[in-house]
Amino acid sequence: MVLLTGGGTGGHLFPALAVAEELRRRGHGVFYLGAEGGLEARLLPQTPLPHALIPAGKLDRSAFRPGEALALLRGLRAAREVLEAVRPRAILSTGGYAGFPGAFAGALRGIPLLLHEQNARLGLAIRLLSPWARGLALSVPVALASGLARKARVVGYPVREVRYPKEEAKARLGFDPGQPLLLVLGGSQGSLELNETLPPLLKPLGLPVLHQVGERWLGRFRHLEGDGYRVAGFVEAPLAMSAADLLLSRAGAGTLAEAAFHRLPALLFPLSPKLDGGAQVANALAYQKAGAAELGDRARLGEQVQRILEHPEPYREALGRLSPEGAAGRLADWLEEFL
Repeated sequence: MVLLTGGGTGGHLFPALAVAEELRRRGHGVFYLGAEGGLEARLLPQTPLPHALIPAGKLDRSAFRPGEALALLRGLRAAREVLEAVRPRAILSTGGYAGFPGAFAGALRGIPLLLHEQNARLGLAIRLLSPWARGLALSVPVALASGLARKARVVGYPVREVRYPKEEAKARLGFDPGQPLLLVLGGSQGSLELNETLPPLLKPLGLPVLHQVGERWLGRFRHLEGDGYRVAGFVEAPLAMSAADLLLSRAGAGTLAEAAFHRLPALLFPLSPKLDGGAQVANALAYQKAGAAELGDRARLGEQVQRILEHPEPYREALGRLSPEGAAGRLADWLEEFL
């Protein structure tokens, strides 16, 4: 039995779900430990995975918050109860506040712990857990202290490895297969900033656009629709990325890994470091340095869009070198070493 934990947001949840699917395919028992109120609370009941949801106080980077500390303590107690019942032989934590209680409680019991960091910079939960971990799996290379580097491997970010022919994908989404398609993503919840700033810059280009605004913003931005510009609360990433010719998005690790898998060039607008500790900026700079993406410049966005659409091949070649194909299998292999 392998216990998988992590969540709160899709960036931590989806890679763990991909590994869970791979482990089940290999005949291993799996159990998912998530957080109350996280994205997993909505999605796990839709899967066949046995699971539990526990309190998980958010680890704040800037201040001590007593309420969150109490929630963390309750989460640690609840995690110990789950471990007693499930008795896993290995644990995979994909980080985030949801991935801390189960991983920490398990490591204290001597259960082999594997961590997976999605970003180009270690998150707080991963940093706190790393002294107790047997291994640290990275999505992209990260500069580490020598002691931690000895137990780290770059394995990639697990994604749904599903592609569709581009013309078929465009037709299924209702777009003209003969025209380039721009895809705008602001993460799984949407981005108010991108929803407000990008449409006035993209509409004058006269190109078809599929813009995921987020379910909570759908009513507010429905007025954008028309003349080839379409908004959606949520899009199926494999289909949308198969159809698209250029991505304009935040720089979350999951979005970038999926773009790499689909060889989809990107213009990136990372979150402010004040909001995520600099993880998205680090991701964006890593992809820019690899030649796989550019940082979006609102002052010359039209020029950037046209240039990349006219010459996409260098970006696609670089994305191919970053592709996470096989990442779920590599993580499953590592867990099997513990088993």
